Amino acid sequence: MRPTLPTMPDLGPHAAFIWAAYAVTFVAVAGLVGLIVQDDRRQRQLLADLERQGITRRSAKPTGKPKTVEKKSRARKPKP
Repeated sequence: MRPTLPTMPDLGPHAAFIWAAYAVTFVAVAGLVGLIVQDDRRQRQLLADLERQGITRRSAKPTGKPKTVEKKSRARKPKP
């Protein structure tokens, strides 16, 4: 005995509206994904351009000797 394929549900008189809603949703989600991918590529290109100019990210690993920064004391100096 062969298994039968599931049949499409009966959507009644509103089938066209339901299929159109699915289509609009699919197009909207696909468009958003496309915009996100496009923005990601643009941001990566901008970052690469900045790094080529010598501007690095704060999170980038230092390439040379780390610079030491003197911490300023927050304690008040006594008045003379």
